[in-house]
Amino acid sequence: MTTLSEALEAAGSGLVLVITGAGVSVASGIPTFRGDDPDAIWKRDVTELGTYRYFRQDPVGSWSWYLSRFETVLTARPNAAHEALAGLERWQLARGGDFLLVTQNIDTLHEDAGSKRLVKVHGSADRVRCARDGCRYGAPSGSLPRSEIDLDAFLRDPSAANLPRCPECGDVLRQHVLWFDEYYQGHTDYQFGRVGEALERMALLLFVGTSFSVGVTEMALRSAMLWKTPTFSVDPSSTLASSRLTSLAVRSEELLPAVCQRLGAPTRGLDSAGLRP
Repeated sequence: MTTLSEALEAAGSGLVLVITGAGVSVASGIPTFRGDDPDAIWKRDVTELGTYRYFRQDPVGSWSWYLSRFETVLTARPNAAHEALAGLERWQLARGGDFLLVTQNIDTLHEDAGSKRLVKVHGSADRVRCARDGCRYGAPSGSLPRSEIDLDAFLRDPSAANLPRCPECGDVLRQHVLWFDEYYQGHTDYQFGRVGEALERMALLLFVGTSFSVGVTEMALRSAMLWKTPTFSVDPSSTLASSRLTSLAVRSEELLPAVCQRLGAPTRGLDSAGLRP
């Protein structure tokens, strides 16, 4: 059986496509959406409350729910898996190859770890946008840093009067994330077109910490099977396997640094807890 290190070497100057899910951030203290984790966000009505429909029905409830569920993503630090993926990117580019990391996560841990060739296909927790399409700060291409809005009043008193408002048109601001009743093509920041292009020319496909439960992973897996692309999945609870997919039921924060070491791909230092200082 070909190892992940050998497959990465064999990709040569081709495109290494990595798709990460919630599992890659567990070691950073962020709960998953699915699985056996008792804190899994998925078990807390995310498919009903994480929708544009609910936001428009009850923006106060939507913001309150979002802040209570996802605030940890803004204070988390990259773990060894994030650092290793950034190292693999540098290694692949240094030898004349290509690399793209597509994450389903809305945290900023990949970019904090140094990943540059990154697509955040589900949006980002560090940005917000106007709920009105066509506004300068709304879809299809507008947004603004969350650091530029003041949520203190809403946190003290979650009410309609204290909802964050768009500085351009005065409509309510919303989270800059892909909700469950929305589409990948709904905002240019999701860069869904880059994903499709990558699937057509990938030399190696690597899934890390994903449950294969959302559209982009299903599409990628189908493409890999069609083009007979070598495919690996790294996840401790992974059970999916086929003649074309090698499933590695190990923690990404343990395996990926070891892979980097074998390849000579340098990663930046971590503290004693395995997190970025």
